[in-house]
Amino acid sequence: MKTRKWIWWIAGIAVVAVIIGYMIMERSLGNNVEIESVIPSQSASPSAGGGTTSATGAAAGEDQLNGQWTIADASKVYWSVTTSRETVNFVDDAVTGSWTVDLNDPSAMKGEGKVDMSALDSGNGQRDEHVKSDDFLAIGTYPESTFTAASFSELPKEWTEGTSVPVEIKGNLTVKGISKEVVFKSEAAYSGGQLLLSGTTQVTFSDFGMTNPHNVVLETENEFEVRLELVLTKS
Repeated sequence: MKTRKWIWWIAGIAVVAVIIGYMIMERSLGNNVEIESVIPSQSASPSAGGGTTSATGAAAGEDQLNGQWTIADASKVYWSVTTSRETVNFVDDAVTGSWTVDLNDPSAMKGEGKVDMSALDSGNGQRDEHVKSDDFLAIGTYPESTFTAASFSELPKEWTEGTSVPVEIKGNLTVKGISKEVVFKSEAAYSGGQLLLSGTTQVTFSDFGMTNPHNVVLETENEFEVRLELVLTKS
C-alpha cells in the first residue's frame, strides 16, 4: 500500500509540473508586436508609375527627390518568424543609414542601413534574451546587422505625392557576421517632404549560420521575413 501511495504522489507531482510548465510556455509564446507600415493604406486604383493612390497629389520630380536621404528616428525593421501556432514579430527601432536617389541614373543610386540588434524586441523579455544569446544571434559578438544596396530598379521620373511606386532593391544583408544576397521587394512614396520605404525579403536561419528553433511543442518554418519600414529625411 505504501508503495502505491508513493506512486500516486509522484504521479501527482508530475501532473502539476506539466501544468506549470505549460502555463510558463504559454506566457513565453504569443505575438506581442503589430507591424506598422510607414506608407498609409491606399486604394487599389493603379497610378501611372505602377503604384497605387488614394487621392491626386502634387507632382514631385528631381528637385524634390534627387539627393541624399537619411533614415529618421521613426524607422523600424521587423523580423517575423512563423510557427505552427502563429507568426511572431520582432521589432527594432535602432536603425540608421542613408539612400542616395538619382531618378535619371539608377546605377548612381546607393543605399545602406545598420540595425543595433540589442534593441530587438518581441514584447517578451525571456524570449528576447534567448534570441539574442549565443544560441542564435550572438549579439555580444555581432551587435549589428547591416544591409548594403548593390542595385535599384528604375524609378519613374515624376511621382505623385502620396502615391506609392514599386522599387526592387538588391544587395547584401549581413547578420551574425554572415552576408547573404537578397532582394527587397518594396514600395516607396514621397509625402510631406519625407521619403517613405516599405519592403520585404525572405531568408532562412541557415543563411546566417543558425539552426531552426523548433522544439517538441512547436514547429518553426525555415524561412523568416525581414521587413523594412523606413522614414527618410533629406540631408
